Amino acid sequence: MSSYLSSRLEADPGTEIDCHTDVVALHGDSHLEGVTFREARTGKMREIAARALFIMVGAAPSTDWLLGLAALDEKGFLRTGPTVGAASPFATSRPGIFAAGDIRTRSVKRAASATDEGSVVVSKVSEYLNSKPPVASRNLISTNTVENSLGDPPGAG
Repeated sequence: MSSYLSSRLEADPGTEIDCHTDVVALHGDSHLEGVTFREARTGKMREIAARALFIMVGAAPSTDWLLGLAALDEKGFLRTGPTVGAASPFATSRPGIFAAGDIRTRSVKRAASATDEGSVVVSKVSEYLNSKPPVASRNLISTNTVENSLGDPPGAG
């Protein structure tokens, strides 16, 4: 969320920002009348009256599965393009792994941008695959197999 929007919400006396909570239940018949939350750190449950609810998700990347496969920044976002010496702004430090949208370091963090980047990345993946010799068969492999077969990421060790 932009600092502009978050500062406006924080200043609004009719808005409550409740971080580190999980929505457990929504209440109401024909419209929202209340929300039950669970405080993630303590497990404490709390119900409030509410007519509207906005949930902010996706601000933290879920890239633990990429550790050792491609370069990540200190926050866990994928480093791409010139920051890893790649010609394409969507290429990662590992040849054949591309990233689009919010997962990239310093991305715009907007759905429209992510959609646009995704369409560009499709062509980059196609170019990459067409530059490689044909594969006799394609198999879905587990992350462990990927880690074992790819070796160390560039610049490691």
